Amino acid sequence: MGKAIWNCFAAAIILINAAVGRAGAEQGAPEPEEYRTEDYRAPVPVTLKGATVVTTDEVIALWKDKSTIFVDVLPRDPKPANLPAGTVWRDKVREDIPGSIWLANVGYGILNKETEIYFRKGLESRLGQDKKRRVLFYCMENCWMSWNAAKRAVEWGYQSVFWYPLGTDGWIAAGQVTQKNEPH
Repeated sequence: MGKAIWNCFAAAIILINAAVGRAGAEQGAPEPEEYRTEDYRAPVPVTLKGATVVTTDEVIALWKDKSTIFVDVLPRDPKPANLPAGTVWRDKVREDIPGSIWLANVGYGILNKETEIYFRKGLESRLGQDKKRRVLFYCMENCWMSWNAAKRAVEWGYQSVFWYPLGTDGWIAAGQVTQKNEPH
């Protein structure tokens, strides 16, 4: 009898801890006023002022609707300039949401002029001058790169910005297909 009570008590503690953990995860990090400039793989906010934060089910619906431009902002490591002769360099393969444009490295908190121009031209290549067209930014779960990129798009005047904080991790977990992609 004592062991059965102990097991019930232990199970109750586990359930309470799980519920508290979920509630904490749903709160996320506080939304900062400025861009995130370090520790990009960390818990993200659940909000982004001026943008719509979307769930996996909503992203799937937007993708099936085909009226939203999907922008992957996962960074890509450049080939080191000082590799010894004969060293083989292989870029990492990126599997992202089919039909996405991959604008690598545009999610950093501080962009140099060249990267900002690349970002703006990449958006224009899919959106033209239509700042009312729907555009969705993503990266991976707990990746501030997509938050920064979506925030920047809002500041540039884009009016239908969506942010998908779970990124390809959430997409894959939902059993959705991916495709290999290369930076634009």
